Amino acid sequence: MTPQPGFHAHVRTLGQGPRRVLGLHCTLAFGGAWAGMVDALDGEVTFVAPDMPSHGKSDDWDGVSHLSDTAVASSVAAMDDAPMDVIGHSFGAMTALRIAVSYPERVRSLTVIEPVFFAIARQDAPDALAAHERHSLPFTKAMNSGDAEACARVFNRMWSDQAPAWDSLPERTRAAMTRGVRVVPGSRDVLYDDDRGLLQPGGLDAARMPTLVLRGEQAHPAIIATNDGLAARMRNARQAVVPGAGHMAPISHARETAAIWKEFLDTV
Repeated sequence: MTPQPGFHAHVRTLGQGPRRVLGLHCTLAFGGAWAGMVDALDGEVTFVAPDMPSHGKSDDWDGVSHLSDTAVASSVAAMDDAPMDVIGHSFGAMTALRIAVSYPERVRSLTVIEPVFFAIARQDAPDALAAHERHSLPFTKAMNSGDAEACARVFNRMWSDQAPAWDSLPERTRAAMTRGVRVVPGSRDVLYDDDRGLLQPGGLDAARMPTLVLRGEQAHPAIIATNDGLAARMRNARQAVVPGAGHMAPISHARETAAIWKEFLDTV
C-alpha cells in the first residue's frame, strides 16, 4: 500500500455498549454520522469511527498518495487487537471491503451499505453503470470547472435527493462538504478500475466472514447491480433492503437500518 506519509486520522468513539464496531462513513460526512444508529441500538454497541482524509478533524488528503490506501491504513490503525464488527457506507464500505480482504483476522463480521464499488457494475451491468455516469455529468462538469463548492452542492444532491437545499445548510456544513469533495477524483481508480485487485482470485472470493450487503429501497440501478454482484462473489454474504430509504439509509433511516443490522449481528 502507499498511504499518505504522516497522515493523522481523528477517531471518535460513540456509545458505550459491549459490542465493538469499526464504523466507516461516506464521502462528505464524518465519524459522527453513525450517531443515529448508535442511539437506536441504545447501549448495545460502541463505535470506533475515524474521519476519512479531508473530513471531520482528520488531516487533508495530499492529493498525491493513494486515497484508499490512506483510508485503509488509518482505519486499521484505529481498530482493536481483537476482531471487530466492521460497517461501512458508500466509500466507507469500499474501505471496509478492503479491510476484510487484507485483514480478515481483524473482522468478526462485515456490513457494507451501498458500496460504490462500480468495477462490479462495469462487469455485470454496464448499461446501469453508463446510466449512472450520465446522471453524474453535472458533477463531472463542476469538477472540471475547479469550483469545489459547486462540486459539493451537486454531489450532495446527486446522492441524497431528499437533502436540504444547499443554501439552507449552515455555513460550517457547506465548508466541510466543500473541503471533503476534493477527494472524489482520488477514489476513481479503486472504485471503477479495481486497481487494488479485489475482483481478482484471492480477493473478495476468499473473504469468509459473515457479511451483510445492504441498500436502500430507492437505490440507483448501478448500486443494485453492485450489491447483487458483490453478494454473488462473497462466500458468506446475504442481502437486505431498508424500506423507503435511498443512498443515505444509515443517516436518513437510522432506526430502520439499525434494526436490520441488529438482526444480522444477532446471528454472528
